[in-house]
Amino acid sequence: MASTTVSRIVPATPEKVWTLVGGFDALPDWLPFVPESVAVEGGRVRRLATPDGDVIVERLVDFNETERRYSYTILQAPFPVDGYVATIRVHAVPGRDDLAEVQWSGRFNPVDATEQEVVDLFTGIYADGLDALHRTFAG
Repeated sequence: MASTTVSRIVPATPEKVWTLVGGFDALPDWLPFVPESVAVEGGRVRRLATPDGDVIVERLVDFNETERRYSYTILQAPFPVDGYVATIRVHAVPGRDDLAEVQWSGRFNPVDATEQEVVDLFTGIYADGLDALHRTFAG
């Protein structure tokens, strides 16, 4: 099983960041490459559309409001992996009330791709997403 983790410091309080990213169906609010998300199954599944017309279906498997984190699996996607589980977390930065650390991590099994190819793919997706989130709060 392969894995990757990307984190960024964001110029906002953890509560403010979590308010934006903590909704499982909120990706279009901060992730430019996911312009549409439709919640199904009572909000436990999200159906995402990409600008290229790809469809990604993900299921929420863990949610903790107090710890500001959620985890999800991929049910359908054009990615060369299976067994995908990812987590988004928002942490306080010690000694700083005005900053948050956002961590996006995932683990997965490559399918018809090398481990390095899929690690690079998801590292890029997570980094691009967290960079966009940083820009949202940096103004």
